[in-house]
Amino acid sequence: MAGVRLSAFDVIGPVMVGPSSSHTAGAARIGLLARRLLGAAPVRARLELHGSFAATGRGHATDRALVAGLLGMASDDAALPESLELAPARGLEVEFVTTDLGPDAHPNTARIALTAADGEELCCTASSLGGGIVEVYELDGYETGIRGTLDTLVCRHDDKSGFLARLTAVLACVEVNIAALRTARKDRGREALTVIETDGPVPPDALGLLARMPMMRRLRALSPWS
Repeated sequence: MAGVRLSAFDVIGPVMVGPSSSHTAGAARIGLLARRLLGAAPVRARLELHGSFAATGRGHATDRALVAGLLGMASDDAALPESLELAPARGLEVEFVTTDLGPDAHPNTARIALTAADGEELCCTASSLGGGIVEVYELDGYETGIRGTLDTLVCRHDDKSGFLARLTAVLACVEVNIAALRTARKDRGREALTVIETDGPVPPDALGLLARMPMMRRLRALSPWS
C-alpha cells in the first residue's frame, strides 16, 4: 500500500487471543471501535457479516471477537472466547446477519448497527485489513476513515461557515498538532462529519470547549490502541 507506513508489529499482528489477526484480533478491534464511537455500552447490536467474515467467521471466532469488542474487551482478553455467552448477562442483545456489501467491499467487512440504553444509535461499516489493522470507512452514512491508531476527534456538527476555523483555533491554543483532518457531508448547509487525528491527546478543558461549540452536535474523543 503506497504511502502507508507499517512496522514489524503491524505485519505480525497484535498480541491477541487467536486464531487469526484479521478475522479475530481485527474483528475485536472493529467491535471495540464501534463501541467507542457510540460512546456507551450498547444494549442491542445487529452485525451484518460480508465476504470472508460471513464464510469463515464462525471457525475463526469472528462472531465472538466482534461481540467481545462490543463488550469492551481488547483483542488479547482471555474472556474473548466466552463473549457470546457473556453478552446476555451484560445486557447486550446480538443479532447476526449475512450480507453482500458489493464487489468493492473488502472481504473482511462488517456493518454494525448499535443502540445504547439511552436510545443513542450508530451504524458503521468497518474492515479488517490484516495484522490487526482496521478501518471504519462509513459512519452513519458519511464516508470516513477511522483506524484508531492516533488520538482522534469525531465531530458531528452543523455544516456552517466558521466551524473548522473555531475548532482548529482551540487545538492551536493548546498546542495540539493536527495530523489529518477530513470532513464529509450529505447535503450542503445541513450536517457534516469531521474526523481529526492528532499527534497527542486533547486536554480535558479543551474538549469541554469543543463540546460546547454552538455548531457541535456530538463529539467523541478516541484514544489510540494501547
